[in-house]
Amino acid sequence: MPRTAPTAAHPPPEVFAPAQLGPLTLRNRVIKAATFEGATPKGVVGEELIAFHRAMAAGGVAMSTVAYLAVSPEGRTDRHCPMLTDDNVPGLRQLTDAVHAEGAAAAAQIGHAGPVANPHSTRLPALAPSSGFSPMGTRLHAVVPADIERITEDYRRAAARAVEAGFDSIEVHVGHNYLLSAFLSPKLNRRDDQYGGSVENRARFARTVLRAVRDAAGDKVAVTAKLNMADGVDGGLWLDESVEVARLFESDGAIDALELTGGSSLGNPMYLFRGDAPLREFGATLPGPVRLGFRVLGHRFLKAYPYEEAFFLPFARQFLDALTSTPIILLGGITELGTITSALAEGFAFVAMARALLREPDLPSRMRDGTATSSLCIHCNKCMPTIYSGTRCVLVPGRPGAPEAGPAADAPPPSA
Repeated sequence: MPRTAPTAAHPPPEVFAPAQLGPLTLRNRVIKAATFEGATPKGVVGEELIAFHRAMAAGGVAMSTVAYLAVSPEGRTDRHCPMLTDDNVPGLRQLTDAVHAEGAAAAAQIGHAGPVANPHSTRLPALAPSSGFSPMGTRLHAVVPADIERITEDYRRAAARAVEAGFDSIEVHVGHNYLLSAFLSPKLNRRDDQYGGSVENRARFARTVLRAVRDAAGDKVAVTAKLNMADGVDGGLWLDESVEVARLFESDGAIDALELTGGSSLGNPMYLFRGDAPLREFGATLPGPVRLGFRVLGHRFLKAYPYEEAFFLPFARQFLDALTSTPIILLGGITELGTITSALAEGFAFVAMARALLREPDLPSRMRDGTATSSLCIHCNKCMPTIYSGTRCVLVPGRPGAPEAGPAADAPPPSA
């Protein structure tokens, strides 16, 4: 049905009232966005990951999103990245049980890292739409049609395992220049076959994957897509084409909502985060020789952008205007209760928060109870380098027993 703007007869939804996401009834409209947890050494789901999401659920979010679950061996960001394998299903079931026990829903972000993968860590080739080298100096191997068929089937199997593990929702990662996002990028996709050239061709792989995930998930689990609005790099995907992709997704009817994001883990991760660039802290996680180079060139990779509340809102409004029925999840620097209220009044269905919840996992509960209206997060982004040792806010005492994920050279670039 067409999207209807709030009126006196139809007031905007309440932040902390139950809300529908596809087949789900969530307890409110605040979602914990996917952020690397740094809690799966050697890709094993254990108590640290469970405790991370239990805390988010206990803090009052409607749904907590596990990031990032790879669908293929070469689709891992690094060797510590968990895959949705049969071996990991029991641990993930413990996680979803823990989240459910706190009254929240659990979402699984699934995807294929593509050119973002670290092949030195995974010991497998990094795949991309076209061959060449990434900005990180990684050799990229072009995906062939047989890869597309195999990876699509990997998504289908991963979605089925996510259902088996008790997840209520599945978020397909189509952002940050991971594989499906890379296919959308004119800069990274130089193909001349049915998967390159026009927007419709570049979106073909993602649309096929979303249909496969939808079919595997069934009618009791929500399916969403996390879509880049802009890559934040010259020649990359930008707003006009992303809106066209979103219209194609809506016409397919395979997703229950669209979460809008931006930035490139390969070329411009700070486009997603905004605020201070933690150059010193990030450099300290690097091995010696790499650290020296980062001191000279790190500012080119971690570019500082001034922080603004709800910084993606102007872009996201274009999708509200372009789409008629797809619920939209607003992401990007949301810290104020007033921002959430006004976003819902504009027509957004949910908001997704990340850094604010790292600082205060119980922020939604305190907003609901009237004891807080704003997060204490100062957008210093010093949480970013902690993805290598247990993601956390550095202004809060670190959680005990955070596992070592290895040096940054053996872990994913900043992303979510």
